[in-house]
Amino acid sequence: MTKLIILLSGLFISNMLSAQSLKEDFKPAATNQPGQLFPQVNSQGYARFKIHAPKADSVRVSLGLGGGSGTVLQKQNDGFFTGTTEGPMDEGFHYYNITVDGGKFNDPGSMNYYGSVRWESGIEIPAPDEDFYSFKDVPHGQVSQILFPSPSTNTSRRAFVYTPPSYSKDTNKRYPVLYLQHGWGEDETAWSNQGKANLIMDNMIAEGKIKPFIVVMTYGMTNEVKWGRINEFKIEEFETVLIKELIPYVDANFRTLTDKANRAMAGLSMGGMETKMITLRNPKVFAHYALLSGGTYAASDLAHKPDVKLIFLSSGSKENPDKVKQAVDELKKAGVYAVSYVSPNTGHEFQTWRRSLRELAPLLFK
Repeated sequence: MTKLIILLSGLFISNMLSAQSLKEDFKPAATNQPGQLFPQVNSQGYARFKIHAPKADSVRVSLGLGGGSGTVLQKQNDGFFTGTTEGPMDEGFHYYNITVDGGKFNDPGSMNYYGSVRWESGIEIPAPDEDFYSFKDVPHGQVSQILFPSPSTNTSRRAFVYTPPSYSKDTNKRYPVLYLQHGWGEDETAWSNQGKANLIMDNMIAEGKIKPFIVVMTYGMTNEVKWGRINEFKIEEFETVLIKELIPYVDANFRTLTDKANRAMAGLSMGGMETKMITLRNPKVFAHYALLSGGTYAASDLAHKPDVKLIFLSSGSKENPDKVKQAVDELKKAGVYAVSYVSPNTGHEFQTWRRSLRELAPLLFK
């Protein structure tokens, strides 16, 4: 009985301390729709939600790809359900959705982002280093939508192409190209919307940290495979679209440098798996390979590919950082120029991949 009283007292004190330590400096999230006050985030990384559902019995917020048990919101007398996450969230971007009486919906207060094979709500948790992907008063490049013919799939397909600020000014200059792939459940909008790739590029170019280059983002056809059955994914269809159709179209319609030394491929998560497969199967196409939370290369993979200029491997500190570092150490011993990066205090999420792009970009096309 004494032990039980001590345990309950400890839990009570812990909860009191937690409640006292929560800062009430909540502000609307940067990812809210115009004029919407909720969801909100505070300086500690907590998120607070407010959903109007007067006829509902239960409302829950599920955050992240897995969703988990979620944050249960409490019904108020005015018909609003409100609640705050139990603890702080990782800094950066997170998908989420609302469950109302068993049905899944998007939060009407938030903007939507394509992830988990659907348009979902998203919330941005402020990060101390967010300056590198912030919108600034610097020269900006353009993100253009292109539709390119795809005879292999008997349709036109879509890609987004980032061209640096200087592209429209110096019409004689040609540029290297990075083909940048999204992960499972996402599409060709992910790197611009969730990843802020264009702002990262703009800011780094303005600071003189990187050589300007073009970035091409297209749908990797990864969502044809259901979650949990990734081993059934076949690369051949997307490989044909990328190698035989998209790259020739980009080279014909943009001022690109078309040799392999000026072409790179990178991908996050399942896009990293695609990158590994395609780069190894097409050694004459790319000279720079990057896997962002997307596995590793072994020295044996590159034994007969002497012209590889860069291998970049990254992960969040909450993923498999030791595996990434070990793989790079082994590649270096084999004489391969390899670099590892571990994003501090993040997992399998866009803050890891934003930071990874920031670290990768200055290494490309040297």
